[in-house]
Amino acid sequence: MKVLIADKLSEKAVSSLKEIGCEVIMTPDLTENDLQNNLEGVEILIVRSTKVKASAIEAGKSLSLIIRAGAGVNTIDLEAAGKRGIYVANTPGENTDAVAELAIGLLIAADRRIVNATQDLQKGKWRKKEYGKAQGLKGRTLGILGLGSIGQAVAERAKGLQMEVIAWSRSLTEEKAEELGIGYCSSPEILAREADAVSIHIASKPGTLHFIDKKFFSQMKHGAILVNAARGEVVDTKALKHAIKEKDLRVGLDVFDNEPTSGEDVFEDKELAELAACTPHIGASTNQASEAIASKVVKVVKSYMQTGKPSHAVNIREKSTGKISLVVRHYNKVGVLASVLNELREEDVNIEEMTNTIFEGGGAASCTLKLDTPPSDSTIAKLAGQANIIEVSLK
Repeated sequence: MKVLIADKLSEKAVSSLKEIGCEVIMTPDLTENDLQNNLEGVEILIVRSTKVKASAIEAGKSLSLIIRAGAGVNTIDLEAAGKRGIYVANTPGENTDAVAELAIGLLIAADRRIVNATQDLQKGKWRKKEYGKAQGLKGRTLGILGLGSIGQAVAERAKGLQMEVIAWSRSLTEEKAEELGIGYCSSPEILAREADAVSIHIASKPGTLHFIDKKFFSQMKHGAILVNAARGEVVDTKALKHAIKEKDLRVGLDVFDNEPTSGEDVFEDKELAELAACTPHIGASTNQASEAIASKVVKVVKSYMQTGKPSHAVNIREKSTGKISLVVRHYNKVGVLASVLNELREEDVNIEEMTNTIFEGGGAASCTLKLDTPPSDSTIAKLAGQANIIEVSLK
């Protein structure tokens, strides 16, 4: 299989891909606009920061799998991929520790104003009196928005700083919070009111654009800390700037709305960079995380080559729209299922899903087909009358 790697990936992963039979093209400096001109014959595309737009997906005539070397897939046009039957997979969980570590680093940097103090020292200014003004974190309350693997990792590290931890997440229950040893918040607004510091770990998806908005900031305490190492789009930047000035928030950011997608570029929002402790979306960028992600990428490719379906696919319909299940028990012989499919095609019945299970010994099998409409009694009778079909039933 021809594989294009459009971002940096470890040499070990490249060697592993070649070992399993892949033809690997490594072009880590491709921009999102260059991508569509470099996909000829490419079956698998691997990206990290590079955006994959609909135009690139349309240009990739041989493309059948896109892998995001990371967790979030908001940089890939999932709708365009789905329309062309292209799998999109990711590598979740491998950057958990790296992102959690940076979130804690930004939390401390915001509280102690480490960036500003360093910049003043670089300018020859000794301002010990000014930068000695910090609350400290011990005993204060950290509110975590989004309690997935990264949110939980941040919670554990915050406990190590002897902070009290509270959380809100759509899936979080009071029982789960108690099990994790943290406080439960029934809404983001309650969390904002109770927390001395807030760390955001919400995914970017429909419904979370500017999730952290003017209303949320209005509930935060004066002088509170906000950290975002998740996705820039979940925060309303205009409202954030206003809150920093009006409520004296101390802020640490690794992600930004409409941030550059290449490794070297111009960052336009200088005002925000001056108002917060900022890093250029490096949360997952440690050697440990990079090697773990690269290893997972190889496993995804291997699973796809072996089964035709990649592990960690994110754009597969979770629930079939098929209303009828047609179960065909049959002898495991050539042409049996082909005849079943032909009969359904003649009646214009669409198959949404199909699984065929072979029984021990290999002599018989059971095939379940999810259909959008039920076949007629005459079609059922035709199928049941075929020599190599044992039984036909509708569920």
